[in-house]
Amino acid sequence: MKLNQNFNLLLTGQSLANIGDVLYIVSIIYVIFELTGSATASAFVPFTITSSMFISNALTPLLMQRFNLKWLLACSQMGKTILLLALAFFLPKLSLSNFYGLFLVISLVALLDGCANPVTQSLIPNYVKSEQLLKANGLTETVTQLIQTTMWFVGSSLLIWLSANELVWLTAGLFLVSSLLLSFLETVDFAPSKAHGKWQQITQGWQTVSTSPVLKRIVWMDVLETIAGTVWIAAILYVFVSDALMAGEKWWGFINGAFFLGLIAGSLFCLRFSEWIEQRLSHFIFIGAISSSLVTIFFGLTSLPLVALLFSFLVGVSGQLKNIPQQTVVQTSVPKVQLPTVFTTLGAIGTGTFGIASLLMGVLADAFGIRGVFILSGILLAIVSLIAYKGRILLRRTV
Repeated sequence: MKLNQNFNLLLTGQSLANIGDVLYIVSIIYVIFELTGSATASAFVPFTITSSMFISNALTPLLMQRFNLKWLLACSQMGKTILLLALAFFLPKLSLSNFYGLFLVISLVALLDGCANPVTQSLIPNYVKSEQLLKANGLTETVTQLIQTTMWFVGSSLLIWLSANELVWLTAGLFLVSSLLLSFLETVDFAPSKAHGKWQQITQGWQTVSTSPVLKRIVWMDVLETIAGTVWIAAILYVFVSDALMAGEKWWGFINGAFFLGLIAGSLFCLRFSEWIEQRLSHFIFIGAISSSLVTIFFGLTSLPLVALLFSFLVGVSGQLKNIPQQTVVQTSVPKVQLPTVFTTLGAIGTGTFGIASLLMGVLADAFGIRGVFILSGILLAIVSLIAYKGRILLRRTV
């Protein structure tokens, strides 16, 4: 069962953009650390990205009222191309006195990314047949996680042969090709509702979510899962490896890599058995959530690096067994015309929750110990599984 040309163009264009995103972040973090020698300054990069994407997700509905989705996506990548070209000219003149300008570029790129992500998620149901939707989601997740898993290593390796400035030029080229590919997509008929006033336009997605029983349930699940997932950020995982496992830095890399390999394995499983899973969406959402809970708790209790490696892999697998079916439920829970604003709302909730929870989890780790936050994460995921079980009648595709 082949997916159509529009989906292939969308997947290829966004994959090139995702590769470019990783390469440019690698180069930016390298430049900032080399210039300042400050880990704090480098750590401010993901905080800037998260904050800007939250703002973008909140304001994107205003753009959706005025621009075609296809061109909104293509132009967001073209905008990133222009920003990276400007950055390439700026980097040779970079110094301690003006390096804060980098954060302006990072923020602007993240604003464009925050616009692109919900548009992409909204276009997929328009470009594939209903019976192919879970397969398309599985394929998209597989490619995305492969990129995330490999490109951090590739990007850091490229710095051996290329300067950071040359890496930025390469990234600009990837964004340019991405924007050209996306411009060949077929136009999707999207007639936004005639909301009066900017506030009403911004809040359309929030109103849709608040009046949909299934979306309200998914929001609660996502909020709890996002809070639980912050234990897997690099800083907290590093402390766990060092203090709980008493292992070296290489195990930090191994366990982090195992988690991403688990995400890929879970995506491939959903891709391979898409038709079977399609008939049991609510079952897999519950199974993924409860297994994530149990494995996370076991991970937090273990003191053996090899066992932790296995549990980390299983956490990734379990997460995808829940998230891909859940994505399909969201895409079929409301009319296609409402999907763009729904995804911007879900994106805003997710990024806002992650930003706050990341700081909170660090405080809790200091207060109650590093094992304690993993136990807490497992408990939160158990609550997610309970919500999924109680709402199993709602968590199914409706179109």
